[in-house]
Amino acid sequence: MTIRVLLADDQALLRATFRILIDSCEDLEVVAEAADGAEAIALTRVHHPDVVLMDIRMPGSDGLAATSAICADPDLQNTRVLILTTFQSDEHVARALRVGASGFLGKNVTADELLGGIRTVASGDALLSPAATRSLIARFLATPDRSDGPTPRVLENLTPREREMVVLVADGKSDDEIAEEACLSPLTVRTHVQRAKTKMEARSRAQLVAIAYQVGLARPVP
Repeated sequence: MTIRVLLADDQALLRATFRILIDSCEDLEVVAEAADGAEAIALTRVHHPDVVLMDIRMPGSDGLAATSAICADPDLQNTRVLILTTFQSDEHVARALRVGASGFLGKNVTADELLGGIRTVASGDALLSPAATRSLIARFLATPDRSDGPTPRVLENLTPREREMVVLVADGKSDDEIAEEACLSPLTVRTHVQRAKTKMEARSRAQLVAIAYQVGLARPVP
């Protein structure tokens, strides 16, 4: 199955470069390009891509507003947002993860990292393994944001096993790694994680991790 990608970036040259790279892969296809957040929202609603490659800093309606709108739209629940940023310590990236983005990449990534990242989020996994991402989450999500974020009450319905799974996911572990550590099958791990996502109202695995840090269930390693 071909992974359908929408490019959202205000730099036409960068979009053209990404299009050539993505369209060169048999399993990837660019279906549309947007130059700002408002256009990204409109085109996503038209094309229903599997992945939106979203620049977070654009004039007018930026990538953060667009990510929030896309992730909040029930008709776009199968669309994943992968954030692109020049600044990997940008607090806006953390806010994008809170509203449902599936991960982020710096604009200095290699071609293989970019293509791999698109495939990762398209499969439903979070792009959270790199150390830079864990550092970002630790910096901006460890302190709960009471103004617009979830509260510890989202944890009330979790079973002890589901809490354990969420903590391990927040540590950047894959389902296979969690299964080995907890002596469970990968299918059982995925079931626990999916139930936790539903109970915590997390749209994506990345948002599940964001909420876990935000409400204090997971804590950054010093």
